[in-house]
Amino acid sequence: MRVLAGVLLVVWLALGGFTGPYAGKLSEVSENDSSAFLPNSAESTQVAELQKKFQQENAIPAIVVVERKGGLTEEDRRYLADQTKGFQASPVIPAPDGDEAAQVVLLLDPAKDVKDSVFQIRDGTRGAPDGLTVLVTGPAAQVADLVEAFGGIDGLLLVVAGAVVALILLVVYRSPLLPVVVLVSAVFALGLASFVVYLLAKNDVLALNGQSQGILSILVFGAATDYALLLVSRFREELRDTQDKVAAVKAAWRGTIEPITASAGTVILGVLCLLFSDLDSNKGLGPVAAIGIAAALLTTMTFLPAALALLGRGAFWPFAPKFGSEHPETSGLWGRTANFVRRKPRAIWIVTTLVLLAGAAFLPQLKASGTAQSDVFLTEVESVAGQELLSRHFPGGTGSPTVIIAPEAKTAEVVQKSEVDGVATVRPTGTADGLVRIEAVLEDAPDSDAAVATVERIREAVHGSDAKVGGPTATLLDTRTTSEHDRTLIIPIVLAVIFLILALLLRSLLAPLLLIGTVVLSFAATMGVSALVFNHVFDFPGADPVVPLFGFVFLVALGIDYNIFLMTRVREETQRLGTVEGTIRGLSLTGGVITSAGVVLAATFAALAVLPILFLTQIAFIVAFGVLLDTLLVRSLLVPALSVDIGGRIWWPSKLR
Repeated sequence: MRVLAGVLLVVWLALGGFTGPYAGKLSEVSENDSSAFLPNSAESTQVAELQKKFQQENAIPAIVVVERKGGLTEEDRRYLADQTKGFQASPVIPAPDGDEAAQVVLLLDPAKDVKDSVFQIRDGTRGAPDGLTVLVTGPAAQVADLVEAFGGIDGLLLVVAGAVVALILLVVYRSPLLPVVVLVSAVFALGLASFVVYLLAKNDVLALNGQSQGILSILVFGAATDYALLLVSRFREELRDTQDKVAAVKAAWRGTIEPITASAGTVILGVLCLLFSDLDSNKGLGPVAAIGIAAALLTTMTFLPAALALLGRGAFWPFAPKFGSEHPETSGLWGRTANFVRRKPRAIWIVTTLVLLAGAAFLPQLKASGTAQSDVFLTEVESVAGQELLSRHFPGGTGSPTVIIAPEAKTAEVVQKSEVDGVATVRPTGTADGLVRIEAVLEDAPDSDAAVATVERIREAVHGSDAKVGGPTATLLDTRTTSEHDRTLIIPIVLAVIFLILALLLRSLLAPLLLIGTVVLSFAATMGVSALVFNHVFDFPGADPVVPLFGFVFLVALGIDYNIFLMTRVREETQRLGTVEGTIRGLSLTGGVITSAGVVLAATFAALAVLPILFLTQIAFIVAFGVLLDTLLVRSLLVPALSVDIGGRIWWPSKLR
């Protein structure tokens, strides 16, 4: 065993050295243009494909807008024209509301790095005449600012997550060495996962974006630490009953392989349900997250046991467990909690259920119908400031027109039908292969709810003329519609998959139904509380339709984790002691470690909030709060109380009592 442990450590050190740098390379294969994630069936995707027949096929517009209070000077106009030379650019376009503003629309080549192109333009406009405001905005600038915001993933996010995990482990184990071992295991897992994801994304096997990249880092750190806590806790427990450290590692590995594997399998299958999504960004997150969980499982069950076998009791220095010493888990806080559950199970599950229902009552207040692209950022960025300046002087959709592709013979008919409320101007811009390309400039900002409503009116008006409507606003509309469809489809699939896993694991039909019911209720309460916090504390403008879906997938899969950790131990103890006593002992033995695991996972997900992106901040709060609710209320009180009150019938149809 010692030889095997040494070999495993050498293998992981070599593998970690090779794969570690790939965590910093994921940005190279990350795609953050939302139009790239829509399915081929989406109307805006079909329009984008049809546009390849026209000369302006794939260009991404950036807009340079200038403003001077009191009126632009000739020097200002010359400056604007000079700074946009060398690009495919429009003439200087004066504002229709006076002479205080003007703009130039640049068409950038998407084959080149859009971020670099935008920042090159911005760098060139820094020496503007005194008193002249110069900003770069438009779809290209939004992509550039999004890529820049996600740049913190490679450094800041990992530092914050690692520091949080290290601090919690120090508090839990009061050992300087053990946190290092656990963190090294998590780092190895992240390196391995990043390497696999990098290869798949580079070869276009899966779609990776900044959101998936951030979630991967946090998920691997959280899951690897959770699984490590369960193994380490069982190892410490075995050291009190076994003098030989190798035997203790073997016993701990055998005692935790089933719940950890079942937990990882539940999360893997849960996130893989995202493959049923019509959005490529969601489809990409499914395998990305699954790869991360698989890597966490692999390092926990190979590298960590090898390290513990060599370190033995020294891993817990200076508070190493002594052979023959009393198990502290059965006394103290969790011993008292277990006895409280034994005394008043029915009152406990009724009260905790009412608390969760109270939180769930606020669920209808959650605003998840979508947000403007400008609301994605939680800090000031130039693309948003530029769009606001542009909207003060020009129709909001200037530079980001809605594109209509129609039969050339119906040009006049489609132009006339497109002049609905909310459209400023409509004009044909080219013909090819019997088709006409028509641009409709909207009165409102292209990422606003008003602009989305206008595109819906345009589609309703022109569909009878065999026309299709695309462009930036139509892409936003199709993304929202697809996200809502995904939510309706995927949530039942996730529940069915998790039920099957629990039924196989617990050899029961009733227990899985109860566990899923408690976690779904916990999710509803979490979303209700989140609605209150988002609306009245953070004053968020709303949420993307995908936020509830991601929240559900992660909370249900991860929330079931803690019930798996608890109920597999309860089932193990029930075989010796019966259901009531097995539940009490299972709760007292696992209470501390599961609570620690929940706090670690909540803290690591909370680290996502350091990135100034609305979506990630909302996911950070939802998962962190929901995990704590599952850990402290559902797993600690509701599930054990139901188990004690129902008794042996909870294992139906199994004969276990």
